[in-house]
Amino acid sequence: MGETNPTVDDDLLLKNFFAEVSEVERDNEVVRILSCFKLNPFEHLNLPFDSSPDEVKKQYRKLSLMVHPDKCKHPQAKEAFGALAKAQQLLLDQNERDYLISQVNSAKEELRVKRKKQLKKDTASKIKSLVEEGKYDQQYEQSEEFKQELKIKVRELLTEQEWRRRKMQMRISEEEGRLKRDEEEQKEMWKRKREHEEQWEGTREQRVSSWRDFMKTGKKGKKGKGEIRPPKLKTEDPNKSYVQRPVKRG
Repeated sequence: MGETNPTVDDDLLLKNFFAEVSEVERDNEVVRILSCFKLNPFEHLNLPFDSSPDEVKKQYRKLSLMVHPDKCKHPQAKEAFGALAKAQQLLLDQNERDYLISQVNSAKEELRVKRKKQLKKDTASKIKSLVEEGKYDQQYEQSEEFKQELKIKVRELLTEQEWRRRKMQMRISEEEGRLKRDEEEQKEMWKRKREHEEQWEGTREQRVSSWRDFMKTGKKGKKGKGEIRPPKLKTEDPNKSYVQRPVKRG
């Protein structure tokens, strides 16, 4: 029987390789990760925008081993390690990935529009672009210059979107606070109303008793002699309306 070749353990090879990485390189990687634009996970993993999920996972394993707190002595190694983990999580989430790619495509479109305006001013470049039937533009978009411009433009768009999101969240929080205050005021109003009704009901017997007492003793008797009657309006003569003064009967 022939000998079989042992299977290669990629993770083991990777660990052995990074065991030889110098401390300086590890520290430099920590600094690089922490200096990345916080809203762009592609930057944290040092990947192009068209990287696949498998490439994301592979790059994460590689970089996380470099800055792992157990291997790296840099005081911020744990922070860098956490940033890488978050970057991988975002890029493996389909919704987050779709959002990021949409911003990348918007950035590309803005740069293309800008380039067309520049070509109109540069006759030689415009002619070359027309002759090469689009290859001129494709070559430019593959250049380092375009990649750097795209990186900066994506930062701008992500920053704008994040600012809008935060303003919207602030408005939502303010509205939720207002609704909560209104709800508390409404509850307090109903509470006072219930207390008033309870107090009114609690004094019901007392009010009924007072009314009964009044009905027994509050009726006035017939008027006695010598009592002054109230003034009475004479209406027999419509042309002479006057008030009769009180008359004391003897």
